[in-house]
Amino acid sequence: MAQLIIEDLDQALVERLEALAREHGRTLEAELKHILEEAAQVKPADKPEANAGAKTPEELGWPPGFFENTAGCLQDDPIVRWPQGEYEEREELL
Repeated sequence: MAQLIIEDLDQALVERLEALAREHGRTLEAELKHILEEAAQVKPADKPEANAGAKTPEELGWPPGFFENTAGCLQDDPIVRWPQGEYEEREELL
């Protein structure tokens, strides 16, 4: 079996992991193994068959090419927030 050593963990993180282990009735080592196994699993969205039967944007009512022409359309133009004017002072609510 392989061993991993993780150095310089924040004490608050270690305490939270220990609390999670207690909540789940596991040792800290067992909890860490569980977390790593869960994180390493292939998610359904990563599998090609997960998208089988999904509707196209056109089938959902979007115009043809909408997302291809829209995505990234602001990449060349800087977004400018113009001055907003003076802040309006209001009466305090009771």
